[in-house]
Amino acid sequence: MAKVDAHMIAARARDAGRLGIDTEFMGEGRYRSLLCLVQVAVDDGDGAADVWVLDPLDRDGFDPAPLAELLADPAIEIVLHAGRQDVALLRRVWGTTITNVFDTQIAAGFAGMRAQIGYEGLLSELLGVRLQKSASFTKWDARPLSPEQAEYAREDVLHILQATDALKDRLERSGRLEWAQEECRVLETITDDRDVDAVFERLPRIAGLDGGVRAIARELVAWREETAREQDKPVSSVLQDAALVEIARRKPKSMERLSQIRGLHEGILRRRGKWILDAVERGREQPPIPTTSERSPGPSPKDAPLIALSEALVRAHALSSGLAYELLATRADLQAVVTAVREGLTEPDVRTLRGWRRELVGDELLALLRGERVLCVGDGLRLDVTAR
Repeated sequence: MAKVDAHMIAARARDAGRLGIDTEFMGEGRYRSLLCLVQVAVDDGDGAADVWVLDPLDRDGFDPAPLAELLADPAIEIVLHAGRQDVALLRRVWGTTITNVFDTQIAAGFAGMRAQIGYEGLLSELLGVRLQKSASFTKWDARPLSPEQAEYAREDVLHILQATDALKDRLERSGRLEWAQEECRVLETITDDRDVDAVFERLPRIAGLDGGVRAIARELVAWREETAREQDKPVSSVLQDAALVEIARRKPKSMERLSQIRGLHEGILRRRGKWILDAVERGREQPPIPTTSERSPGPSPKDAPLIALSEALVRAHALSSGLAYELLATRADLQAVVTAVREGLTEPDVRTLRGWRRELVGDELLALLRGERVLCVGDGLRLDVTAR
């Protein structure tokens, strides 16, 4: 792969005020994904873009510092498509922050396109461009890249700036550009760091166990994360969740007792048995971890029709507003709102009740669930909302 001048690319992007960027990575068999390629695009001044394919695996020939600094500059717009993983990877590997993000997939939802539209579909709809997506699932960590891989990587950003211009034109005409930009800012905080406590709380059936068992499970999670990180292996290859919880429940003190636990094959016992027992012992010495004493009431079977009614309201607003429904609410959001109204609780902190979403649909949703609004079928089989 030809050497590139990152300082020159950064200077060009600063002049243009924006940078299109995409990544290729490999996650299989690793603790966290390996950044394999970075593709960048800069306006060429004639309505098209110049593209460079950068090799972050070339430790001697590529210095990411100028581009890392560029990503952190709020004066430069960083354009991506479905960029959650890209942002997390670049933040971690390049040790930078990423600001002023514009994600074309997110923006497309505000422009009346389907939620989570793929890049190929976006270009086809906006620009009439068709891509040759033939190398997506290849070994991006192999060198040298094949001509097919190099062309695939290049195409992933070749038209992204043109697509951004077309999207912004639509959004400005509909008055939704600021909404899209606000939504894109959420990506600036995305990370692929794994929080031990969050992983612990997601363990199966962990909430129903007593505090002492929970303390051991938490220590086993911490040991598993450290081991997987040091050996760059998926956590599941170190110790499966179900086996981890069962170890915490049984609290084995010997290899013999440990070997009786289902899901621990001979290889794991031989390589990791001692470390597992050590983690169990450390967990015994920790104070018990209590479960949350004031849990929110759970879903009720009676909620199903209320959630369906709520979804009908949200979908009607999405359709009339030219927005993807998924931008306004998820089923979990609606369940939280329904539960809070049913139980007379404080409003839940869900996105449907915040910012522009509340103005568009949130207040009306609450009024509907309180019996202050009625949904009815109007002309043309259109759903209408009227005061009761």
